[in-house]
Amino acid sequence: MRAPIAPGLPVVVKVGSSSLTGADGIDPAAIEGVVDQVTGVWQAGRAVVLVTSGAVAAGLPALGLRRRPTDLVGLQVAAAVGQSRLMERYTADLSRRGIVAGQVLLTRAVLSDRDQYLNARGALWRMLEQRIVPIVNENDTVAVEELRLGDNDRLAALVSHLVSAGLLVLLTDTDGLLSSDPRIDVEAELLSAVRHNDEVLDRLASGGVGPYGSGGIATKVAAARMAAWSGIPTVVASSGNDRAVAQAIAGEEVGTWVAPRSRRLPARKLWIAFGLRTTGRVWIDRGAVGALVDHGRSLLPVGVTSVEGPFVSGSAVEVHGPDGAVVAKGLTRMSSRELEAWLGRRLEGGGEIIHRDDMVVLSSPDGPISGTLRG
Repeated sequence: MRAPIAPGLPVVVKVGSSSLTGADGIDPAAIEGVVDQVTGVWQAGRAVVLVTSGAVAAGLPALGLRRRPTDLVGLQVAAAVGQSRLMERYTADLSRRGIVAGQVLLTRAVLSDRDQYLNARGALWRMLEQRIVPIVNENDTVAVEELRLGDNDRLAALVSHLVSAGLLVLLTDTDGLLSSDPRIDVEAELLSAVRHNDEVLDRLASGGVGPYGSGGIATKVAAARMAAWSGIPTVVASSGNDRAVAQAIAGEEVGTWVAPRSRRLPARKLWIAFGLRTTGRVWIDRGAVGALVDHGRSLLPVGVTSVEGPFVSGSAVEVHGPDGAVVAKGLTRMSSRELEAWLGRRLEGGGEIIHRDDMVVLSSPDGPISGTLRG
């Protein structure tokens, strides 16, 4: 299942706060270790993007805080103070190795706007062409709660889409994805290689294995599945392994390899599925599920059983089956109020709610997408 990554394709490396912090905030040795791995990729002639957490942790010592704030404004202040300190450390360490770094701060609002999405993609591509290492983080200082991506695992998956990466590497404080929570199950095993639609990932994503599945691991599963829909494999590996990224690129046995879908979605549909914030939901009957999944048809009012809004025409909405599972996501041609007036009825001339060209079917024989989308 594993394979070396084809030459010329960029690699996206993500490292989390837990792998970068110590008792006194950011650990310089941990930053140095990440930079060493990025340098190895860069010196091998391959473009690399680094997605990093740690801005809030970097700001705590300067603010005289021992604990992470619990309110949004407190987190934004800590991120504002810490982001420059985090970048200063990365920039200095990379500069000593002859590498130019560039800061890229993204938000869901940027990625939800098609023009800004394309501009972000163009800027990242230009940086890679000029042998610059983009260092990406969510812009926590300005992102309000309802417009936050929420975690850098998903951000890394979105960046992988933007740069058409050959591999996504998620560095964490475990050896990879484990079959269960090692704190309560002594027989928990490292999952060496899994397919993106394997049932064990459903359990990890849903939190069905206890605390281990409800936090960081769940978001890594979600990110791996997001990358999978773009045809990008993911490796989840230990940040303590100083050769993890090189081994992952070479296709060696390291961490957990998550194999992608055999077919990737077109760029616009990837943007609809993962770049746009969900603003509403509709539920459909079994007949409508079959029309979307098995026959690739547009969604009509006759198959809709209920609506959750409010939303306006042009909004991104999730489509749920009668069992509650996400079937599709797309751009609606009706507002929630208009749709409520036509529930279960046929319209002359079609009257699509979501045209098939504006819809991504997320439930298919090639794999579900449970645990991936955020509302």
